[in-house]
Amino acid sequence: MRKENAIKSKSFLFSVKVVNLYKSLSSEKKEFVMSRQLLRSGTAIGALVR
Repeated sequence: MRKENAIKSKSFLFSVKVVNLYKSLSSEKKEFVMSRQLLRSGTAIGALVR
């Protein structure tokens, strides 16, 4: 049996949460500059883990 990579799954879940937060900030709060930076830095972990 193959074990699931814990870092890979946790980083994926973190990225999903960051994307949802970005959607919330950009639609409800009308905050664009900081939310874009959050999206870029929060999803970069996926590229670094890979």
